[in-house]
Amino acid sequence: MNHKHPHYPHIFEPLDLGFTTLQNRILMGSMHTGLEEEKDGYRKLARYFRERAEGEVGLIVTGGVAPNRAGWVFPFSSRLARPSQVGKHRIITDLVHETGTKICLQILHSGRYGYHPFCVAPSAIRAPINRFRPRALSDRGVKSTIDDFARCAELAHLSGYDGVEIMGSEGYLINQFVAEKTNRRDDQWGGPFSHRSRFAIEVVQAVRRRVGENFIIIFRLSMLDLVKGGSTWEEVVMLAKEIEKAGATIINTGIGWHEARIPTIATVVPRATFTWVTGLLKKEVNLPLVATNRINMPQEAERCLAEGRSDMVSMARPFLADPHWVRKTRLGKDKEINTCIGCNQACLDHIFSRQTASCLVNPRACRELEAPLVQARKSKTVAVVGGGPAGLACSCAAAERGHRVTLFEKDDELGGQFLLAAKIPGKEEFTETLRYFTQMLDTLTVTVRLSTVPSVETLAHFDEIVVATGVRPRELTLAGSDHEKVIYYHELISGQKEAGQKVAVIGSGGIGFDAASYLLHDPAATPDPDRFMAEWGIDRSYRSGGGLCRAAELEPRREICLLQRKTSKPGSNLGKTTGWIHRSVLKKNRVKFLIGVRYLSIDESGLTIEHEGETKTLEVDTIVVCAGQESQTELAADLDTSEVAYHLVGGARKAVEVDAKRAIFEAVELADRL
Repeated sequence: MNHKHPHYPHIFEPLDLGFTTLQNRILMGSMHTGLEEEKDGYRKLARYFRERAEGEVGLIVTGGVAPNRAGWVFPFSSRLARPSQVGKHRIITDLVHETGTKICLQILHSGRYGYHPFCVAPSAIRAPINRFRPRALSDRGVKSTIDDFARCAELAHLSGYDGVEIMGSEGYLINQFVAEKTNRRDDQWGGPFSHRSRFAIEVVQAVRRRVGENFIIIFRLSMLDLVKGGSTWEEVVMLAKEIEKAGATIINTGIGWHEARIPTIATVVPRATFTWVTGLLKKEVNLPLVATNRINMPQEAERCLAEGRSDMVSMARPFLADPHWVRKTRLGKDKEINTCIGCNQACLDHIFSRQTASCLVNPRACRELEAPLVQARKSKTVAVVGGGPAGLACSCAAAERGHRVTLFEKDDELGGQFLLAAKIPGKEEFTETLRYFTQMLDTLTVTVRLSTVPSVETLAHFDEIVVATGVRPRELTLAGSDHEKVIYYHELISGQKEAGQKVAVIGSGGIGFDAASYLLHDPAATPDPDRFMAEWGIDRSYRSGGGLCRAAELEPRREICLLQRKTSKPGSNLGKTTGWIHRSVLKKNRVKFLIGVRYLSIDESGLTIEHEGETKTLEVDTIVVCAGQESQTELAADLDTSEVAYHLVGGARKAVEVDAKRAIFEAVELADRL
């Protein structure tokens, strides 16, 4: 393969590790998918990894595997501790190696993050995100844990893996030994840094002794803890140098502990924000370094390598979104990359609620065996009405299966709710999804009819009709709801109408939070890593442990009050792993919340409500309505009248709690049945 790629020469330069060579500089980062614990999960995992290997990724790292029972992330999660477990892993390594891609097993001991009563740690300090208090390891326990890491690596070697990644970051066990915050021991494993770092170093040494020279050892080093009492920069450098001496092959970057209250991978983090820290370490060690976090397109990866910030780039979720990311990049088909939008809705949110991971923009992710792309036995003509998330996904999936698809959209632009989502701060990546779908409609020769509302007669000529007409905002029925102060969320976000300085938002579900974020943002601002770090209190000069500093005080652009009828916590339906970020942003901007509100009327003076037994008027300039949605079903009703068969999908089928994930998953499942 010619590695001097015309556009991305650094990405496609092989990496020589001495005893083996990686075909390019892209590493698929570790992700727990939940397949590990499923029935027949290893066959499913093998298929999942094989698909990414066929997509030409240079090196794959598996999800975390515990070296012993105490290291479990949760009860009965995957571990590799006995020779009898080797066979399952062979299924994976054999299938991946047929492609020429290399694969490493990640060894992860969760320490005090283990969600079970057997969890252990350097000291018996409970993690704020766990209800189980860990037992402090005895000296003997520490030594036997080091041995368990080495045995796990040896079994990985026997299983055919090309190496292991030792998880030393993210606040897991090794990281807990290194940081003063979690290590209060006064023996040889605690106290001064030379003692606290000993566990990490001895794990690497023990693994290297057990597996020999010709085996990749990646050490995932926490380069920026983002918690009080975390490592100082001097300690990070000292540990990196010791890890190099101990026999590691590659050092991977870890950013932030799971308990850190700073976003590290959500879309609100500007792209490649944390690569500066890997670049700093590059001056201190000779091992190849891997940069991570919010790198999702080839331009960022190439820039990071070209500017010498790292030797490899790790991407995890982008390989859920598009298994063929590397191959498409090599072939100059960047526009066909289905970009990870950093939403976490179907990957991390699923994992944290004990569901198998998938991907909002790629429902086939982790379902390669159950939901493969299968060519249709008979090519049909398919009409899809509505060019929002459901219509776009259904059109592309049906066309990929070999159907002849015509997509009708009443507006002069495709996108539907995606067009609004892309204008919300922290959701800008939705523009990438629109670019992907638009490109794929072209590649798959889908006929697109914009500014067109098809008649029943037109549709009746098609073999299959899919109605994906989406949702509209629910009308407000309130005295004065037609007052000029009242605007609906779609009018606000699309820029049709503008809000004043003092705003009441009716409804504090996901759309209410989005409207508030939109009202607070500076329309002229572009995502900026330096501003992001200042706002969240990340100290780029790294003067204190954990790399924290005082967050910059924000001057809110508007006075906002979010109201809801329910007495539950506002935003209770927000994503498990990102909801806290949205709440935190609104809190920093001094947004007020009122719950258990009864809306009475709207007039020139503002919005009159009843709250906690008293009537009050909120003197606001604008009332933004985010009071739910309803399905647009006029076309469906006309088809019913004419007795023409059709399929309903997405918001048109059911408006309650519709989101892009549900719309896209339903659309692809429907396309697979056509």
